[in-house]
Amino acid sequence: MGAQLCSQAGAGAQEPRETLRFHAEAKGAQVLLDPTRSTARRLATFHDGIVFSQRPVRPGEPVALRVLGHEGGWCGGLRVGFTRLNPARVRARSLPPFMCPDLELQSPTWAAVLPDGCALAGDVVRFWVNRRGRLCARVNAGPRLRLRKGVPTGAPLWAVMDVYGTTKAIELLDPSDSAFPTASPWALPQETPSDPEAPAGEECAVCLHHAASTCLVPCGHTHLCSYCAWRVFRDTARCPLCRWEIEAVVPAWGPPALRTEEGLPV
Repeated sequence: MGAQLCSQAGAGAQEPRETLRFHAEAKGAQVLLDPTRSTARRLATFHDGIVFSQRPVRPGEPVALRVLGHEGGWCGGLRVGFTRLNPARVRARSLPPFMCPDLELQSPTWAAVLPDGCALAGDVVRFWVNRRGRLCARVNAGPRLRLRKGVPTGAPLWAVMDVYGTTKAIELLDPSDSAFPTASPWALPQETPSDPEAPAGEECAVCLHHAASTCLVPCGHTHLCSYCAWRVFRDTARCPLCRWEIEAVVPAWGPPALRTEEGLPV
């Protein structure tokens, strides 16, 4: 990775809590920052959009951002998380194209994919890690989403985001500012999603209708469609096949391709 970890627990804990900005140098090859380093835009393709906060984020401190741009033609969108990589010691050219799973595999990084359809243009996303090591998020004024657990909080953590796929641009916000909108909550849809019927043998194990398209972490089962996986995660957080506790839900697909009319990779 060409980066060094910050291994001193509590290092930087006395630093002033300056306004969060994107780190000027540690960013993906396709990322363009504005002069204030509060907006990150992906120039082309669907990957190489990793960005970091310029300072560590304390447990319980929310990172607030607004999605500024949404681009069709891709599968999957914004990823958020935390890392022990000090971005001041990261060489931009060493960054992988994807945060999930590449950066997670190469470094102590804990990230998650936001549920389908929740990070659209204009949406405000807040994410944080609590003192129990749970990565949580909230979209607009919607319910709290528990994205994963097991994030160690005994050493400094920097926020890391991936301006990926359908997410074209994001803007960091002051989480204490009450001016940005919170009146349009996002929630899991109550109606049946418009996913296509699955080919024989590829049906979701819950609804037995839509294509299985997700992977449950850590058990690895790939038998649920996106809609059912997120409902199970929200309701019980246990895999319906093996009963292991679910820590995260990730796409079972590889890198995204151009979508069909039904929204699935071709």
